[in-house]
Amino acid sequence: MSQTKILLEAGTNELEIVEFFLDEEVPDTEDTLLDEDGQAASGKPYRGYYGVNVAKVLEIIRMPKVTELPEVQHPSVLGAFNLRSRIIPLVDLALWLGKDHPAATDQPKTIVTEFNNVTTAFMVSGVNRIHRISWEQVEPPNKYVSSISNNTVIGVIQIEDRIVFLLDLEKIVANLNPKLGLRLDDLGDDWDNSGYHALIADDSALIREMLRDLMEKAGFVVEVVTTGRAAWERLLDFKKSAEESSRPITDYVHVVVSDIEMPVMDGLNLTSRIKEDPILKRLPVLLFSSLITDKLRYRGESVGADDQISKPEVTQLAQRAVALIKAREAKS
Repeated sequence: MSQTKILLEAGTNELEIVEFFLDEEVPDTEDTLLDEDGQAASGKPYRGYYGVNVAKVLEIIRMPKVTELPEVQHPSVLGAFNLRSRIIPLVDLALWLGKDHPAATDQPKTIVTEFNNVTTAFMVSGVNRIHRISWEQVEPPNKYVSSISNNTVIGVIQIEDRIVFLLDLEKIVANLNPKLGLRLDDLGDDWDNSGYHALIADDSALIREMLRDLMEKAGFVVEVVTTGRAAWERLLDFKKSAEESSRPITDYVHVVVSDIEMPVMDGLNLTSRIKEDPILKRLPVLLFSSLITDKLRYRGESVGADDQISKPEVTQLAQRAVALIKAREAKS
């Protein structure tokens, strides 16, 4: 799979997803639901549909020959395989989600991904196709969907006659290897932050609260929102208050930190809107996302992002956010 032909123009609030499916055996229970023919649906294979951002996918391959790994922390890690001299761990996605495989399945597929500068492969039952959609079509998951998916669903999409769940693969990888999670190192004795205000947009509840905690420890006054749309509306509130009171926008917020992948409005579209506004464009925008790689950095640059950091380097986030604020203050 080549990414060069399918990457979208940045700032359009669109994304392309690879749709795949997981087959599972529905266990027999006394509370079994009936199918459309009035027959018990338990014991039959069930097919669930999922998606992942194309920008995270390196390639899709057949099931490779896997070598077991010592001291595996979770049974879903099947082992590792060699792909062009790269040793890549393989995760059984259905097993990680707590699903039972059917007794007989077709040859599974392997989706090789790269994000947060980490390469990981996921075994799935099969792959359908690539869809181009707007983030406005992506609905945030409700509490029930989140609970039955180990909080790994970041969006729900209606495609034709089926529901597709957009998965948070970063959370899966971070859970399987805690060393890859967010961390805040020692900021140093000369750390200087005069209580700057940061508006943070991230659709993951876990990431939002971790960022709030870590940035507050770095001295920021933090407000968090769940989508780019919510961040945009909050910025318009700040702008209105600043104009009505004849005060600078920096009396309300100093820096915007945004994820890229978010339902309703993504971080690239949010950045584009900020930089096109005569007042808000003065605010530094820092993109903090697993999608920031050498190949994809141009997307943030094209919408005017002041800086971009790949998760999970939170120490750099705090330091570079303060550097951006002070650079703007020096120009004022």
